[in-house]
Amino acid sequence: MLRTASAVDVVIVGAGPAGLAAARHLTGAGVSVAVLEASPEIGGRSVTDHLDGFRLDHCGRPLAVSAAELRRTPGLGELTPRPFAPGLSVHNGQRVQRISAPRSTRGALSAARALVRADRRTERRTDRQAGRQTGRLPDRRAERDADRRTVRRLDRRTGRAAPSYATPPAVPAPAVDRPIRDALASRPAFPPRAHDAFLRPLLGALLCDPQLRGSSRGAAAALRGYAEGQLWLPAGGAFAVPELLAAALPPGTVRTSVRVTAVSTTGVHTAEHGPVPCRAVLVATGARDAAELLPGLRVPAFHPVTVLHHTAAASGGRGAPSRETALILPTDGPVAYTYAAGAIDPSRTPPGRALITTVVLGAAAALPPAVLDRAVRPQLDRIHGAQTGDRQLLTVHHDPYAVPAMPAPHDPERPVRVLAGLYVCGDHRDTGTLQGALNSGRRAARAILQDFGLPALTTEPDTLPAAA
Repeated sequence: MLRTASAVDVVIVGAGPAGLAAARHLTGAGVSVAVLEASPEIGGRSVTDHLDGFRLDHCGRPLAVSAAELRRTPGLGELTPRPFAPGLSVHNGQRVQRISAPRSTRGALSAARALVRADRRTERRTDRQAGRQTGRLPDRRAERDADRRTVRRLDRRTGRAAPSYATPPAVPAPAVDRPIRDALASRPAFPPRAHDAFLRPLLGALLCDPQLRGSSRGAAAALRGYAEGQLWLPAGGAFAVPELLAAALPPGTVRTSVRVTAVSTTGVHTAEHGPVPCRAVLVATGARDAAELLPGLRVPAFHPVTVLHHTAAASGGRGAPSRETALILPTDGPVAYTYAAGAIDPSRTPPGRALITTVVLGAAAALPPAVLDRAVRPQLDRIHGAQTGDRQLLTVHHDPYAVPAMPAPHDPERPVRVLAGLYVCGDHRDTGTLQGALNSGRRAARAILQDFGLPALTTEPDTLPAAA
């Protein structure tokens, strides 16, 4: 049986990184929590399959989460990062061009600053023309309107009057935030050769947005994150993140295969156990599932991602891939990026085998697995130096809802409080990255503690300071 109201303060719906991070913060502050996960396993999209000695991630995204962010999330200080080689490798279809770490870092920082300057120039020009600050309404105002509609729908569903709505303070209209591709087209900030050969493939990989339609501010933040940190993989697979988050929670806190069908400010209703009362509810699922529980919640568009895992002999023979451990960014073809996962993190492979992880984005990601495998093999042969006949496809994982889109203008800290007693978090409330998920979980935990009248988690800002 699930715990009763006398033992549980907060029910968290969803055991992905955001929900588990919130649970760690809340339990650390003395708040009792029950985490309910509909799937048989925890992790959300941070899933790692085990196949014949291989550890194969569903997501395939290199991480750029800072050490400071890991330290702010209880339990993740023990995570073992397996770093990529410094710098980048750009493949032009014929050969790999190595971009050194100093050059790639300087280029990323320069591009981040240029994006910000371009937006500021556009803002000043618009202000002069209109005589006042203009632009679209900030996302937070639209979110407040959507949240009010959510509250009204929940009231009609439950037949109860809602507690007072907690309105965030007014937010001034933001500076101009444009689609990335428009900002990159600015002159003279971005010479075409520079952004075609370096920035476009890097941003496409960091944001999973090959058309670069997302927020220029989000792009600047991603470039700063890349420049200030280092790309890495979690040792043992992406599942290591939720596994560590859940490991130190009190026994019985996380319950899997429990499907929540309705939520309110005073509890949840489950298909398996009926009602579960509590003092507050935090919906920490993906955006689409959250909207099912919170009608009216805005659901973003998504970037589809397909991950292919290939293996070959680790050494000797025609099938031996290169031992390159940098992130490889092709400038053409269906492959968005690829890397030697087994060389970066040997714990992902059995002895004597190599593991190549390849990510395809955009329209090509929706191709049938067999068709996509045939399409990428010639490109992988040119990049990794192995022969098609010696490379074996282990698995293909396609997720049409892998990464929430961040169209301009984008608010990186969407409200997590729907109303007092009802909260929502996830990468769709922040940025579409692991760091965004962890950050939103911390913000939600902080809001709950404030509403409970308990001390705040920390005086640190939610967003890490930007590079000068």
